Amino acid sequence: MFKKIEAFIRETYNCPKAFLPLHEPKFLGNELKYVTEAIESTFVSSVGKFVNQFEESLAEYTGAKRAVAISNGTSALHLAMKIVGVDQSSEVFMQPLSFVATANAAAYLLAKPHFIDVDLDTMSMSPEALKKRIEKSCHFTNNRLINRQSGRQIKACVPMHTFGHAARIDEICEICDYYNIAVIEDAAESLGTTFKNQHTGTFGTLGIYSFNGNKTITSGGGGAIVTNNEKLGTLAKHLSTTAKVPHAWEYKHDNLGYNYRMPNLNAALLCAQMEMLPSFLENKNNTALKYKDFFEDFEDIIYKVAPAHCNSNYWLNAIQLKDNSTKDLFLKEMNENGVMTRPIWQLLNTLPMYDQCPSGDLDTSIFLADRIVNIPSSVIL
Repeated sequence: MFKKIEAFIRETYNCPKAFLPLHEPKFLGNELKYVTEAIESTFVSSVGKFVNQFEESLAEYTGAKRAVAISNGTSALHLAMKIVGVDQSSEVFMQPLSFVATANAAAYLLAKPHFIDVDLDTMSMSPEALKKRIEKSCHFTNNRLINRQSGRQIKACVPMHTFGHAARIDEICEICDYYNIAVIEDAAESLGTTFKNQHTGTFGTLGIYSFNGNKTITSGGGGAIVTNNEKLGTLAKHLSTTAKVPHAWEYKHDNLGYNYRMPNLNAALLCAQMEMLPSFLENKNNTALKYKDFFEDFEDIIYKVAPAHCNSNYWLNAIQLKDNSTKDLFLKEMNENGVMTRPIWQLLNTLPMYDQCPSGDLDTSIFLADRIVNIPSSVIL
């Protein structure tokens, strides 16, 4: 069975023998032209036209009022949590089935992650699990949601759109709005994904994206914050640029700021990648259709399609195997034969830094962690 899958993947990518990566970047447009222009301008650091151009294009593409270029997705998460008031007295709702950066960003602010289970179809935070956990473990007083056991306030909720598939984000936002919890969408993987015809990252108070080398489009390293709140967008830009008060020559800073600026050189690369995004998304959706048709013939393998109301970017294609032992055998055979595959992340609540954090029932997260594998998902030339 595994040999058949390997042969299909290699045929799909026209890669009969060579190593086949999981998700490699593609530079097919104006990348070299724009990067050369940035170099020749000498504006290669945090000031330059490409930073502004990228922020404008990202805001227009997502439908957000403001976009702020950031050095990477983790920094974007950290700053977004800081902006909504997350601190050492806080807890942050998040799913355990996520990349470690989601929890790390809260820990940087000395806040505690509070883990909520995921849905089987979206692999992202479950609104039902969120509501159940709130009703069981929290009380709402003076417009503040408090964890009864710890006494800490829940100040933010950070659902992550797993592998580019959208969470049921409208329901999550409705719950959080009722309890006065800021929603920060971890849309690091979902640029190009819409849910009910609205772009992921624009439902919550703030949203973040990542442009790491393995993302749908990349600037090598990079991230962004988007928001429909002009005041918060202005604050994000200010704090990300060391909270420097604008002046022709003086250095005045009016807040604790962060050097989270995206260099103009990276932004130049990203501007060219933004131009390629529509064709990349079409390409990846075509690949997803091929995978879907192929895996329908396998009784014990489920190809994870986009959930209802979601037009997914299919950042990483995922399959659900029969059990944990089958998953381990699949990973071993594929990787030993040069087809890069990866398991889903280790659950955050099992990491030594976070194993004492509060959590609800996590049965679905555990089920998926034992079975989900990512298979090659690059744009096909």
